[in-house]
Amino acid sequence: MALIKFDPFMEFSGIVSKMNEFLSDFDFNVTAERRGFYPNTDIFEDDKNIYLNLELPGISKENVQVKIKDDNVLYIKGEKRKEEKTDDSKSNYIRMERSYGEFTRYFSLPENVNIDKIDAKFVDGVLHLTIEKKEPEKPKEQLIEIQ
Repeated sequence: MALIKFDPFMEFSGIVSKMNEFLSDFDFNVTAERRGFYPNTDIFEDDKNIYLNLELPGISKENVQVKIKDDNVLYIKGEKRKEEKTDDSKSNYIRMERSYGEFTRYFSLPENVNIDKIDAKFVDGVLHLTIEKKEPEKPKEQLIEIQ
């Protein structure tokens, strides 16, 4: 007779895995509509600009739209289309890991950006956005004459 070591927490690993999958669907910093393709984004800043880099492999720049909506919301929409084979042979996928479909990303921009000065470049499947920050307003100073 073989002895099997009893692990009372073994059943919890499945529950923890399911909870991690569930919670990973929430992005607390940005709003996103997840359909098929979901581009990863890096956001960083320096004293003069805010930078966003979105990975968009397999997407042409003609299939990407960048807009500014009300209340300083940056809106990025695009589509990654599946390549269609033209030959008549039937091909059965053994594994398919690439994602396709439409994506929409929204980013709330801070008040200190100049939405009229946004530079967008598309290089090697990466959309690079540079958003210029506004110069902070200098406090008004008024000399009051003492009598």
